[in-house]
Amino acid sequence: MLPPHSSGGFDHGDVHLQTGRVFVAHTALGTVDIIDGERGAHRSTIRGCPEASGVLCAQEEGLVFAAARGNGVVLIINALSEAVTGRADVGPKPNGLAWTPRSQRLLVADVQDFHARLVDPGQASVVASAELPGRPRWCVYDPDRDRFLVNIRDPACVAVLDARTLTAVARWPVASAGPHGLDLDREHGRALVACDGGRVTALDLDSGREAAGVAIPGEPDAIWYNADRERLYVAIGRPGLIAVVDTREMAIAQELTTEAGAHTTAFDRSRQLLYVFLPGSCRAAVYRER
Repeated sequence: MLPPHSSGGFDHGDVHLQTGRVFVAHTALGTVDIIDGERGAHRSTIRGCPEASGVLCAQEEGLVFAAARGNGVVLIINALSEAVTGRADVGPKPNGLAWTPRSQRLLVADVQDFHARLVDPGQASVVASAELPGRPRWCVYDPDRDRFLVNIRDPACVAVLDARTLTAVARWPVASAGPHGLDLDREHGRALVACDGGRVTALDLDSGREAAGVAIPGEPDAIWYNADRERLYVAIGRPGLIAVVDTREMAIAQELTTEAGAHTTAFDRSRQLLYVFLPGSCRAAVYRER
């Protein structure tokens, strides 16, 4: 069980792989809740994150970033001590996050002013900013090409930004409406984009062209790619399920019933555990990949 709320729910979560701790944005309560993955129990709560949205772990650095849409701040959290070590003012409504270990910078995509900002967590300050072509959704860092990819809802596209300067490198159109969840299949050179139009599209990371696609049973939110199993987990809040996509065949391999409104997840790739955050019952369901 997680701390209860009367309405609302959860947003993005991520796993600190060294400890197995799961950090999840508890939007309804304005907190970040921490799950002890080893014991399968709620561990602690970090307060002061109003309208908590994006959460991202920087694994090598032992940091966790949590976006607060309610006050335009990103919290900087020590993953081991769970202490808030800094707060960066980043714009009106931060949401999507991506981290580059190469230059130690955090990308923050804002859903109100449609800007991407590059944050230096050591100084808790913005060092660069760029206007996006529309409302951003999720973001990822492409380490093989040192750039950020940002899903844009409308016009449906992926914005490609240089990771050091935030200069626009390319804009890849997406045929399906409303690009939302985003992850990378680095081995096969593809960006996996889950769209509100009910489709997962695989875009070639060199050309940006669609290489493959598959229909999914509803509007998605969070997605995670499991490179070890070549499977993509797509959370769909309505009716409440996880669509498991076999990315070799680009076909639905399995559908897991979750709970109405369960649209966000976190994936522990070291332990092969998928966490699904259930807003109605204030729990996290845990699935093990075998």
